[in-house]
Amino acid sequence: MPAQAYSGKECVCQFRRGICDQSCVRDMLATPFYIACLRLSGRRALVVGGGDIGLEKVEGLLACGADVTLVAPEAHPALQELAAEGSITWVRRAYEPADLEGCLMAIAATDDSEVNIQVFNDAEARSMLINVVDVPPLCNFILPAIVRTGPLAVAISTAGASPALAKRMKREIGEMFGEPYATLAILLNDVRGWAKGTLPTYQDRKEFFESIVNGEPDPIALLRAGDVDAVKDLIAAAQSSYQPA
Repeated sequence: MPAQAYSGKECVCQFRRGICDQSCVRDMLATPFYIACLRLSGRRALVVGGGDIGLEKVEGLLACGADVTLVAPEAHPALQELAAEGSITWVRRAYEPADLEGCLMAIAATDDSEVNIQVFNDAEARSMLINVVDVPPLCNFILPAIVRTGPLAVAISTAGASPALAKRMKREIGEMFGEPYATLAILLNDVRGWAKGTLPTYQDRKEFFESIVNGEPDPIALLRAGDVDAVKDLIAAAQSSYQPA
């Protein structure tokens, strides 16, 4: 189970059961999550907590272009450096509800359960996205393990059941779907404008791209062999010969 929610430990969730009995997480594995990719560029995100986990969350948000505000009385040296160079805004004090104003999402990563619960309640009251690290009942979204290669992103979630398994899957998926897939995605994106301007219907465009991706010779095999030009030739041949229905 998540690191901060296991039977016998002091309760860390909003139900305040005293000693955790895991009742708050029993439905997690049966919960259907709506998977989405968020465009965070230029959007405000709040991180409460300046420790190692806070640093991890800040770095993940910065990688996606978010405008990050950190609220914490003290912060990891790396977070201090990010603030000093202007990459994040560091509000050096305890959390206040007004810190949420104007933010799309908040992530609480403190070791104080009462602070985490307050951040959750305040965010929920504003219908915001909120994640309290390792406490599923204090989250309305979860953060999956992510494999990123160029424009490709693969998300892996075990609904909190086993982070170790998610880590293994991340490694294996990264090995399976690596640079050749990212390169093909870029090459196909380069002809999307042509396809939209030339092929009249969605079905025509779908068939065009599938004829390349699933055709022979296999573009992924060619890219694994380092033959980018051969794939470009495949795409050009498809453009010249494809006739919409």
